[in-house]
Amino acid sequence: MNPLRYELVFSDGTDSAEDIVIVERTQLKGSGGHPVYSDATGIIRAEISDRDEVRILASGGHQQPSQNVRARPLPEADPAG
Repeated sequence: MNPLRYELVFSDGTDSAEDIVIVERTQLKGSGGHPVYSDATGIIRAEISDRDEVRILASGGHQQPSQNVRARPLPEADPAG
C-alpha cells in the first residue's frame, strides 16, 4: 500500500542545499503504473513506486526534471487529533 503523503527532498547533488515539498496522492497513475503525487499548487508532480523511487513529471512547458530527488513517506494524520 502506498502512503497518502510524501516529502520530496530536492538536493543540489552535493547535499549542501535541500528543498522539501509535501505531496499527496492523486487518483492518477503514471506510465509505470504507480500512483502520481502532487503538491498543493499542482506544479510539482511525481510518480512514486512502492519502493519509494521517484520520477518527476512535467506539469508545464520548459521544465527540466530534477535528478536528485528522494521520497520520504509521511505518517498518516490522526483523524481523532
